[in-house]
Amino acid sequence: MNIQKIIILDFGSQYTQIIARKVREIGVYAEIYPFNLSKEKLLQLNPQGIILSGGPNSVYAENAPHPFAQIFNLGIPILGICYGLQLIAYLNNGEVDKSAAREYGRANLIIDKSNKLLDGINSNQVWMSHGDSLKTLPIGFEVIAHTQNSPIAAIQNAEKKIFGVQFHPEVHHTTDGKKILKNFARNICNISDNWSTESFIETTIKQIQNQVGNDEVICALSGGVDSTVLAVLLHKSIGDKLHCIHIDTGLMRLNESQKLMDLFRQNFNMSIELIDGSETFLSRLNGITDPEQKRKIIGKSFIDLFEIGAKQFNNAKWLAQGTLYPDVIESVSVKGPSVVIKSHHNVGGLPEKMGLKLIEPFRELFKDEVRAVGRELGVPEWFVRRHPFPGPGLAIRILGEIIPERIDLLQRADAIYIEEIRNAGLYDQIWQAFAVLLPIQSVGVMGDERTYESTCVLRAVTSVDGMTADWFPMPPEVLSKISNRIINEIRGINRVVYDITSKPPGTIEWE
Repeated sequence: MNIQKIIILDFGSQYTQIIARKVREIGVYAEIYPFNLSKEKLLQLNPQGIILSGGPNSVYAENAPHPFAQIFNLGIPILGICYGLQLIAYLNNGEVDKSAAREYGRANLIIDKSNKLLDGINSNQVWMSHGDSLKTLPIGFEVIAHTQNSPIAAIQNAEKKIFGVQFHPEVHHTTDGKKILKNFARNICNISDNWSTESFIETTIKQIQNQVGNDEVICALSGGVDSTVLAVLLHKSIGDKLHCIHIDTGLMRLNESQKLMDLFRQNFNMSIELIDGSETFLSRLNGITDPEQKRKIIGKSFIDLFEIGAKQFNNAKWLAQGTLYPDVIESVSVKGPSVVIKSHHNVGGLPEKMGLKLIEPFRELFKDEVRAVGRELGVPEWFVRRHPFPGPGLAIRILGEIIPERIDLLQRADAIYIEEIRNAGLYDQIWQAFAVLLPIQSVGVMGDERTYESTCVLRAVTSVDGMTADWFPMPPEVLSKISNRIINEIRGINRVVYDITSKPPGTIEWE
């Protein structure tokens, strides 16, 4: 894309993509590249600014990721975040050392000197996550802010337009973080507005058309927001060369597949093929309890069935998936040395050789960005606001063995849960809500009789992008109604609990 841009070099932070998303939110195009991007490639990209991400390493560690040595002498403005700040110091003959007191969480930033980066900051709350810190400044740099535990929390070399912050402006808990990134892009890099949902759609349509050519594309249509918006975008790009396939895995929500077929037939003029794959999925998952094995099996089963479905389309060469960046960054280290959290079925389950090539236009977008694309493409608002539903379906919400009886229990419990939060007017306040079935039975009493039945967990979180999340404070009267209905209406569940774990330390899904 031949427009003004900021290049983000990834040193392994789990939040690198959030930096890109925040920069794009302020109307500036951003791309992520690995930390070892060559000088020649960087100059070819012609960025107006460079951001060095955070990362889990110490700058002194063996094999610690470092950029090429001349990066600070190119005349391109640079912002280093956390590990990126420490790199600025270390590579310019400053000194980095273990912090006297590690900082994790909220801190109060005190601005020491007027500067372009922190100009106009109204709130001083920032988010820290570091063990090392600066001990000695490099020559030519000065301190522009500190916290109680970090005497050097932000630095600048105003002449070279090199800045560094020890905190994370990209995360939600740094209350003026977006303003800081905007100051860097606008006031330091001098970039004007050039990135929007409309420009993404326009560019992506051209990319899809060039990539696909005269081939046909099969879209993995789960019926969730991501795959639905993907299907609409693909249909706008290539028309009748798109063939949507929906696979009923047997692990869908209650009556989900039939509802999806009805929805698409009534609202979207595109080809949809329904494949009943429930027997394949359930037979392959028989006796499997390990969550990583479940995901791998589900991923392979999806591909196997899509390859079979593709045979009726002689010209089909591509498989389109609605993979989002949180799926990718938790599964594989794509851009930099980030830590793998867990596999996702549409990333880790792909075989090395498959009959269809992969196309993933949303691979570097977050959920909120996909929703914005959907709105721009005319997808109904009620559908755009649907909560995320994982590709592996209920398999990762049924802990332990996957059998039809347990699927039925969870389908009915989940349906009651969603119905009641809608009735209470809470659905749109929650980013994702779902029920989980535990492999735990406990003693209960119903009608003076002893029961020994399963435990159901209710989970509801608030989030912006799925990378971080907080548990939703569900009103007690709503929880009471949901619990009563589940226990009274579903024989096999006699205990309901509510999950109050944030992400981190937990993940949103249980497996």
